[in-house]
Amino acid sequence: ALPVLEAAHIKSYTDGGPHAVKNGLLLRSDMHRLFDKGYMTITPQHHIEVSRRIREEFHNGEYYFTFHGKGVDLPSKRIDYPSQEFLAWHNENRFNG
Repeated sequence: ALPVLEAAHIKSYTDGGPHAVKNGLLLRSDMHRLFDKGYMTITPQHHIEVSRRIREEFHNGEYYFTFHGKGVDLPSKRIDYPSQEFLAWHNENRFNG
């Protein structure tokens, strides 16, 4: 639903990420929080990965594992796709896999 959608930086602005469409994702607010905290990422192949640390650290979060491995919807224009470089950065520097 529109009220819970948020624009998320892939590489945060404080880490040198630009304010640009290619450095952004449209995420639900709970997914945005998990993404920022490294408990979820989007691979350069545009699939969702959920960190096992949700289960290990919080003993819950099973709902989010239903998204693990699923593809994400991409913008209609390829030029607006999230940057593979920024997605790789998030996977290597933020994701708690």
